[in-house]
Amino acid sequence: MLKLFRYLKPFRWGVVLVMALVLLQSLSELYLPTLMSDIVDKGIIAKDLPYIWRIGGFMLLVTLGGALFSVAASYYSARVSSGFGRNVRNKLFSHVESFSLQEFDQVGTASLITRTTNDVNQVQQVLVMMMRMMVMAPMMCIGGLLMALSKDAKLTLVLAVVIPVLTLTIFLIASRGIPLFRQIQKKLDKLNLVLRENLTGIRVIRSFNRIDYEKRRFREANGDLTNTAIRVNQIMAFLMPAMMLIMNFAQISIIWFGGLRISQGDMQVGDLMAFLQYAMQIMFSLLMLSMMFVMVPRASASAVRINEVLAQEPVIRDTNQYGLRQKPGSGGGAVEFDNVTFSYPGAEQPAVKAISFQAMPGEVTAIIGGTGSGKSTIVNLIPRFYDVESGSIRIDGVDVRQYSQEELRAKIGLVPQKAVLFSGSIEDNIRYGKDDASDQEIRHAADIAQATEFISQMPDGFQSAIAQGGTNVSGGQKQRLSIARALVRRPEVYLFDDSFSALDYKTDAKLGRRSVLRRRMHRSLSSPSE
Repeated sequence: MLKLFRYLKPFRWGVVLVMALVLLQSLSELYLPTLMSDIVDKGIIAKDLPYIWRIGGFMLLVTLGGALFSVAASYYSARVSSGFGRNVRNKLFSHVESFSLQEFDQVGTASLITRTTNDVNQVQQVLVMMMRMMVMAPMMCIGGLLMALSKDAKLTLVLAVVIPVLTLTIFLIASRGIPLFRQIQKKLDKLNLVLRENLTGIRVIRSFNRIDYEKRRFREANGDLTNTAIRVNQIMAFLMPAMMLIMNFAQISIIWFGGLRISQGDMQVGDLMAFLQYAMQIMFSLLMLSMMFVMVPRASASAVRINEVLAQEPVIRDTNQYGLRQKPGSGGGAVEFDNVTFSYPGAEQPAVKAISFQAMPGEVTAIIGGTGSGKSTIVNLIPRFYDVESGSIRIDGVDVRQYSQEELRAKIGLVPQKAVLFSGSIEDNIRYGKDDASDQEIRHAADIAQATEFISQMPDGFQSAIAQGGTNVSGGQKQRLSIARALVRRPEVYLFDDSFSALDYKTDAKLGRRSVLRRRMHRSLSSPSE
C-alpha cells in the first residue's frame, strides 16, 4: 500500500495540516483529565468555588478547541483522501487505456472495473483513518502512559499487565480475519463478472430460457461472497466484547488498587479519577489501532490489486524494435503482410501462420474463410491490437511497429465485427471517428453508409439519442452507423470485419456492391460534395 502513497505528493501540505490538527486535538484530550483532577483536589475538597468556576471554564475552552480541531481534521482529511482517490482512478484509467487486448484478456474487464472503483474506495477510506489514527492512537497511548506515570507510578503496573493482554487479543483475532479480507475482494470480482455477463447478455439468456440458470449462478457467487463476509465479521465481532471485558477488568483493578493507595495516603481522589481516564484513553487508542487492523488488511489487498495493474507494462509500445522512432511514410495506404505468424497467449497452435499478401490502394481485398480461420485476427493485427509473433506488417512500406499507435490508427478506419455504439446522439457517434467533422461531412458519411433514411425517420434526426450499447437501434442500423463513423474519418485504409452481416440484401447492394462505397474508398472523400 505504501507504493500508492506516492500519489499523495500533491497533497503533502494537506497531510501535514491534518496531522498537526490531530496532534492538537490529542493534546487537548490529554490535558482534560489533569484539569479535572485539579478541580477535585484543589476545588471541591478545598471548597474553593471561584477556582472550580475558573478551571471549569478553562476546561470548556479546551473542549471547544479540541472539537474545532477534530472538525477541521475531518474536513481536510476528507479532501486529501478524495483528491488521492481521484488521482489514483485517473492514473488507473489512463494506464488501462494504454493496454493492448492481451492485457485486457489477462486481467479481465470485470476485475479492472472492480479495481478502479471498489478497490480505490477501500484504500481511500483507510487513508482517512490512517491520517487521523496514525497520529492520534500513538499520541494518546504514549501520552496517556506518561500522564498516568506522573499521577502514580506504582498504579501503572496494572496497565503493564492489561496492555500486553489487550495487544495479544487484538493480534489473535486479527490474524484470523486478515486472510478472509483478501478473499472478499476476489469473490467480489467473481460477483461482478457474473452480474456483467448477465446484464450484457440478457437477450441471449431470455431467448434460450436460461433465466433460472443465471439466477443460480448469481446466487452461488453472491452466497459465496456473503458467507465469507459473515465469517470475517463473526471473527471480528469477538474483538469489541473481548476488549470491553478487558477494559472493564482494568477499571475494576485500577479502582481497587487506587482505593488502597488513597487509604494509605499515597494518592489523592482527583489523581485516581485522572488516572482512570488516562487508562481508558490508552485502551481506546489500542481499540483505534484494532480498527486499523480491521480496515488495513482489506485495503492492503486492494492496494496490491491496484499496483498489479499499474505495474503491468503494455506489451505494445510506441518504440520500434530498434529503439528508434521512425517517421511514417506517406502514401495511399498500401498494406503488406510478409510471412506473418501470430499465436494468442496460451494457445497451442498459431491463429495465423506464414500469411503473405498485398492490398494496394484503390483495391478491395477480401479474406474468405470458415469460422475460426483467422479473418478477424488478421484485421486486429493491422492496427496493432496485437503484435505479430514473426514476420512483418507494413503500411506504405513502413512496419506498423515503427509507427506510434496514434499515427498508425489515424491511417485506419475500422468497422468491427460487433458494432459498438456509445451513449449520446447519433451525430456524436458518427463524429467519434473525427472530432472536428462538420455537420455536412457527418450527413455525407451517413448518406454513403445508407443510414440517412432511418435517421430521418427518428424523432430528432441526427440529434436522436442512442442508448448505452445501441440497444434502441437494430443490428443493421448499428452496422450502418459504425460504417458512417469509419467513413467520416477519411483514412487511408478501411478495415471491414464482417460489417455487412446484419444488412438486408437491398441495403447491402446499395452500400457494398454499387460504386458509391468503392469510389469513396478509392478517393477517401476529399470533400463532402463528392
